[in-house]
Amino acid sequence: MVADQLPEHVRRNRELWDTRHSRWFGQRGHQQWSAEPHWGIWAIPQTELPVLPDDLAGKDLIDLGCGTAYIDAWAARRGARPVGIDNSAEQLATARALQDEFDLHFPLVHGNAEDVPYPDATFDIAISEHGAAAWCDPYRWIPEAARLLRPGGQLIFMRSSTLLTLCMPADDTAAGTALVMPQFGLRRIEDSDGAVTFPLPTGPMIALLRDCGFRIDELIEVRAPENAASEFDYAAPEWSRKWPSEEVWRATRE
Repeated sequence: MVADQLPEHVRRNRELWDTRHSRWFGQRGHQQWSAEPHWGIWAIPQTELPVLPDDLAGKDLIDLGCGTAYIDAWAARRGARPVGIDNSAEQLATARALQDEFDLHFPLVHGNAEDVPYPDATFDIAISEHGAAAWCDPYRWIPEAARLLRPGGQLIFMRSSTLLTLCMPADDTAAGTALVMPQFGLRRIEDSDGAVTFPLPTGPMIALLRDCGFRIDELIEVRAPENAASEFDYAAPEWSRKWPSEEVWRATRE
């Protein structure tokens, strides 16, 4: 789909990632491709926060909002057949360079995770770590994930917690101890830098997943490890030891 036919929020986020975010995240790409799987802003190891399924051998996996495609690399080394889709050409350019560097190749698609150019029931696993789960409209990308998954397929996504969102000041400084945003009616946030994110609260997310034919298997509220540190400054370790800064959702396509 050409840029002027994309939804407004997709165009805005594409411009932001291509011009401002991709350089910093691209610099982290080599480190992530080299490392063992780890998750979220606290880089919690897979052994402590098991996000990827144990058995990936022979599984078709799509990474919705793949960025530099490090999750796809982790999955491919475990026998999966991954596909990555991302809204940012700059992110995918880094991903392709890393594919060449590590001699590990799989399909990468420049596109919108709300409208994926693959047939129905193509994948066994759909995953998103702060990708589509943050930057796409859930009323578009969740039904799309359901369409892409085979019956019995797994949807796994990680995002900022509802509580963190409610405690984030308008100036984008770190979350505090007061609620500064109303929860009722929360769906879309437009940041000062032009970003558009979609922090759908827990109750409406449960209803949406069920409406799309998913059985909710697990919701993990992530606690920062002791002595935690992060490259991201919007959630302090002390805050995130008391309240969940991130969530991991697992659901099965019925």
